[in-house]
Amino acid sequence: MAILIDPPRWPAWGTIFSHLVSDSSLEELHEFAAANGVPLAAFDHDHYDVPERMYDALVAAGAEAVRETELIRRLIKGGMRVRATERTPKRKAATTRARDAWPKLLPGAPQVGADLIERWSEPHRHYHDVRHLVGTLDALARLGCDDRSVLLAAWFHDAVYDGAPGQDEEASAQLAREQLTPLLPADEVAEVERLVRLTITHDPADGDERGALLSDADLAVLGANAGRYDVYARDVRLDFDHLDDATFRAGRIEVLEGLLRAKRLFHTELGHDLWEDAARANLERELASLHRHSA
Repeated sequence: MAILIDPPRWPAWGTIFSHLVSDSSLEELHEFAAANGVPLAAFDHDHYDVPERMYDALVAAGAEAVRETELIRRLIKGGMRVRATERTPKRKAATTRARDAWPKLLPGAPQVGADLIERWSEPHRHYHDVRHLVGTLDALARLGCDDRSVLLAAWFHDAVYDGAPGQDEEASAQLAREQLTPLLPADEVAEVERLVRLTITHDPADGDERGALLSDADLAVLGANAGRYDVYARDVRLDFDHLDDATFRAGRIEVLEGLLRAKRLFHTELGHDLWEDAARANLERELASLHRHSA
């Protein structure tokens, strides 16, 4: 087990950056970063981006200075490297994909799609942004879903996001009714509203196939690889950066424990097979970390 750092040579934001990694454990990496003042926002799937000014202090604190080729080799050897195809998409790429997807879903309403993408791109969003929208659509595709009501519910389910659980989903459902009523039959609009509200609980009734599909897709990130899950957890923390650490930890622990008490996180058979085991491992790992920092 070792913390590694490569030379600062990656230009951005008016300085140059190094990569800080662990060759065996994300927990080890997060602990070292936190202990040495590296902000959580600097984490990116399998490394922290650290500015040149922190390099000497991190080496003095115990990070092993290595060339970038050695860092990558040991990251891969330790099974810690997250490939590009397994990473959360960049916002720009996600926005392009969303713009391409909307006309195929509701071609007669470009203004609705543009408004939704603008909402999903609001600057105060971190996890609940356009990347989550595209991730939900990707998960629905993986589940084989092409049901228009479910896809529309995915587009609307976090269209309103002010960090107020329950209220956000209700406002999103009302937005769906307002924007879709002139475009679709009343029964389809009502179904989209119902599905959006279901994302408050992620607890579809037996036989609710549409609800199961949307719920599973919305939670699919829980079953991602560990690095991508930790980016999700990072972004959730940033969504609530107005809360102090103790308040956030208490609330997050309650959320995680509630999820882990569920008999099933994923309600479709395919979703359960794809994501259940990895999701529980990720949730338990995050929960253990939060409890350690609460002690």
